[in-house]
Amino acid sequence: MPHITLDYSANMEARTDIAALCRHLRQAAAETGVFPLAGLRVRAFAASHVSIADGEEQHGYIDISIRLRAGRDLSTRKRAAQMVFDAAQAFLAPAMQQHSIALSLEMRDIDPELSPKCGTIRDHMQKADQ
Repeated sequence: MPHITLDYSANMEARTDIAALCRHLRQAAAETGVFPLAGLRVRAFAASHVSIADGEEQHGYIDISIRLRAGRDLSTRKRAAQMVFDAAQAFLAPAMQQHSIALSLEMRDIDPELSPKCGTIRDHMQKADQ
């Protein structure tokens, strides 16, 4: 873990490179030192239909959700959340200077008792973290 999900207004695709943003956030999450590399997942979904603020079509948004297994203390989670948010904000700065964009992030814990998992990614990584 974590699973990082970007929910964004479809008009953002003309304003920034969403795929590059996903790669940038994956790298930023890895650099926190908080998340296991093999557990990182970043995905993005465009919302085709939105109504933002005063309803004008020029507004856009990117909402970042970080879900991770419970067990990290609050200061660690705050530091990691801020590092990922800062990376998103830096990446999006050029677009935010030219367009009306809202950027937000929320991190939340997943209850491991209610989240069974299996996978073979670590088995196939050259440098899997143990």
